[in-house]
Amino acid sequence: MVTTPVTSITFEEYLTYDDGSDFHYELVDGKLELMNPPTIEHFLIVDFLDTALKAEIKRCNSTWLCFRESGVRTGRNKSRLTDLCVVTLEQARELLSASAVFESPPLLVVEVVSPESVKRDYRHKRSEYAALEVPEYWIVDPLQARISVLLLEDGFYEETVFTVNQQILSRTFPELAITVDQVFTAGKLS
Repeated sequence: MVTTPVTSITFEEYLTYDDGSDFHYELVDGKLELMNPPTIEHFLIVDFLDTALKAEIKRCNSTWLCFRESGVRTGRNKSRLTDLCVVTLEQARELLSASAVFESPPLLVVEVVSPESVKRDYRHKRSEYAALEVPEYWIVDPLQARISVLLLEDGFYEETVFTVNQQILSRTFPELAITVDQVFTAGKLS
């Protein structure tokens, strides 16, 4: 495992941190956490959802934007890398010439679970995104073949789990028409 030469770093330092590698890091309590490269299945699922959300944004004639691997500041010295996030045009304008780390809550965050990210996606990011008041958070779990849609209610997430051929119900995208099977089929190369 690669270790980073930095032992403690501020959020401001994180925004310009470059160790000369192509590694991606999250900032957790002032420490850099190396993110493992995703699997091909992960890439394919993210690509499918990115395409579906962008198509829905376009169909609705919305000014929202969908980004892959952008950052979200979740605390004083904390920043998470999302698989996907949907933000307003105004949020994107604020970062036009800066590191793509949003300090205001995205409209929607999507994380795809991998074997080493189970605790991070289900526990840590869930509580951090709720504290930041991200209104909708999806946990796409190919390991369990389910998608959890978490909607913020009074500071806590209310969770609905979708499986098999169920259509995903989204408050952010109420007319989105994709099923769990479609998402996970996209992750296969068959």
